[in-house]
Amino acid sequence: MSNVQDVDLAIRFAETADAEALAGLMTELGYSTRASEMTMRLETIAADARYRTFVAVSNGKICGMIGTFCYFSYEHNNPGGRILALVVSKDARGVGVGQRLITAAESDFAQRNISRVAVNTHLTRKDAHKFYERA
Repeated sequence: MSNVQDVDLAIRFAETADAEALAGLMTELGYSTRASEMTMRLETIAADARYRTFVAVSNGKICGMIGTFCYFSYEHNNPGGRILALVVSKDARGVGVGQRLITAAESDFAQRNISRVAVNTHLTRKDAHKFYERA
């Protein structure tokens, strides 16, 4: 994938049928995951309205995902949002897929009147830190 403009890219809500592809993405992220485990996770997450899972689909294949969560805190009167997971497959990186997933999450947060968003990322993921700083 050379350029996001050259790629047929759609962002949509994840479905249970996406479990195998999402398990592959979690494994790329360093969290070895079987499709059956991802199915169980997706079913649990889908049952809780505070969570959202979006997938990026290019040429019929899932090439990225973002998972978000809305929550109340002790510090604020209104809820906040958190990006819990963001991963783009290795062969789709660098062409804007991650940014499109962030944009979808931001739009969803805005629709739910969430204006404060935090990000989860591992301390050793320096490239991820740089990506979030640019996003």
